[in-house]
Amino acid sequence: MRIAPALALLVALAACAPAPQGAALRDAGAPISSNAGFDPARFADVWHVAATYGEEARCGPLAETWVPTGPGRYRVTGTACGPRGARAFLSEARVTGPGRITRGAEELWVLWVDADYRVAVIGTPSGRFARVLSRTPTVRPDLMEAARRVLQFNGYDPAGLQAI
Repeated sequence: MRIAPALALLVALAACAPAPQGAALRDAGAPISSNAGFDPARFADVWHVAATYGEEARCGPLAETWVPTGPGRYRVTGTACGPRGARAFLSEARVTGPGRITRGAEELWVLWVDADYRVAVIGTPSGRFARVLSRTPTVRPDLMEAARRVLQFNGYDPAGLQAI
């Protein structure tokens, strides 16, 4: 069974440690929107963290696997960045609205997914978290540029985005 790509992306974002309290990666005054056309079924499967902000980029390759456990629900496993480097994690996630997935205390928003669900951009309205996910460890330059533009459109500073 194939897992929905957008959902995997959201879980991947949730698995990473958020930015320190008070640190915002986006302009709080800028509008932000989740992807109303997001298809949770296409989001399932493996996602690699292709680019992210802050300390998370220092951990090296990170990935997540989103496995459906019921309608709009997933078990997410993979690696996340911790204080001592990459670490394994297991979490549960659920779709809470169009392009929105709740994992832990914060709702992750799928800001964009390309038409073939190869690349996704996930972030939070609070601006504490954002990343670019990919089905493969490397991202085509045109898709990475599109991801950067989506982040900028949603109030994030693309200059701080670091490839992993």
